[in-house]
Amino acid sequence: MKIVWNEKDPIYLQIHQYLAQLILEGVIQEGDALPSVRQLAVAQHVNPITVSKAIAMLVEDGIALKRRGLGMFVAEGAAEQLKIQLRARFLSEEWPSIHQRITLLGLSLTDLLKEPS
Repeated sequence: MKIVWNEKDPIYLQIHQYLAQLILEGVIQEGDALPSVRQLAVAQHVNPITVSKAIAMLVEDGIALKRRGLGMFVAEGAAEQLKIQLRARFLSEEWPSIHQRITLLGLSLTDLLKEPS
């Protein structure tokens, strides 16, 4: 799957988000090997150093672990850990402006839970 790049975020962060999404969606499961740096770099047409930086972030976050001579693997509990991290980031970075907009527009919980027409 080809990543659709955006101009806002650094490429290594977009690769990190892409891999995290694959883990959350169950495409790559806990215990599975991550694609190699070379495979990802070729598939996404990016520098291997950029991919290495993204994978290093997953290791730092406890999402992936290195098995000497075998490669990188998704850690046990990685999907739950990602959910915790993403929820915290959403609540601290995105929710305040969303909440402010909801308040400004006078929307109720009922309004928000209605099916779009």
